[in-house]
Amino acid sequence: QVQLVESGGGLVQAGGSLRLSCAASGRTFSSNAMGWFRQAPGKEREFVAAISGSGNTNYADSVKGRFTISRDNAKNTVYLQMNSLKPEDTAVYYCAAGWRPNSKQSNYIYWGKGTQVTVTS
Repeated sequence: QVQLVESGGGLVQAGGSLRLSCAASGRTFSSNAMGWFRQAPGKEREFVAAISGSGNTNYADSVKGRFTISRDNAKNTVYLQMNSLKPEDTAVYYCAAGWRPNSKQSNYIYWGKGTQVTVTS
């Protein structure tokens, strides 16, 4: 079992930045691929970014160049640095642990409960 707890969400103006954190506990963390997904009101949950245990990254086109995913295996934590935020980034952001750092939600076994990010114009 892996437990995931997200933090760092909040209210920010367009153009601003936030850093989300996801603290993992339980089973070995360093070998898991970690992903961030988001779900806006009335929309399906979508892929944002993922990182392998060795640090290889993968991003959705909509966030490339603005968001950065990273991990600190010593702290069992994965981060999502979000810069140049836009109102369309408003969503609940979820952290997930899986086997491959890709965009397929079915690949991820463990999920956090999410943290709200609201970007105002």
